[in-house]
Amino acid sequence: MVTLTQGVFLGYMGALVLERLVELVLSKRNAAWAFARGGVETGQRHYRFMVVFHTLFLVACVAEVFLLHRPFPGVLGWVALGGALVAQGLRYWAISTLGSRWNSRIIVVPDLPPVEGGPYRFLRHPNYVAVVLELACVPLIHGAWWTAVCFSVGNLGLLFVRIRAEEAALGDVYAKAFSHRPRFLPEVPRG
Repeated sequence: MVTLTQGVFLGYMGALVLERLVELVLSKRNAAWAFARGGVETGQRHYRFMVVFHTLFLVACVAEVFLLHRPFPGVLGWVALGGALVAQGLRYWAISTLGSRWNSRIIVVPDLPPVEGGPYRFLRHPNYVAVVLELACVPLIHGAWWTAVCFSVGNLGLLFVRIRAEEAALGDVYAKAFSHRPRFLPEVPRG
């Protein structure tokens, strides 16, 4: 028998799956836009792994909760939900700021200046900050701590490869524009 909190968690995960499908459609549309303007794709080898990794993450969240009978963790679950919602907000701020240039793949259109508005005023990689936060928080909404730990650690390796490939593809103009911005944690202004 499914408990109320398990049912709500399953609904949340279903919404997350639908959101990912919408993102893939948006990514495909934006890829066509980029390729029509001479966009060049890199990082195809790790992209396949990334898709499998994130798909397994969604499955693991649900599997751990149901197969290991993880109970709703009370306050920690609510805090994790808050963190997951913050991650969603940051993700969509980054996506809306990049507009047609956002993609789940690494496709760079030559001669376009780097996007420096929105969350990119504070961080080089706000979307990856959102992913890190999401991978830690979403499983913890319903006590799936094993999934949170395993996928957070795995994501560190994936991001190491991904960010190096992305920054190399973006080149010197990007490096100069973002040299004063931290990759993940915004700097706190000192009075």
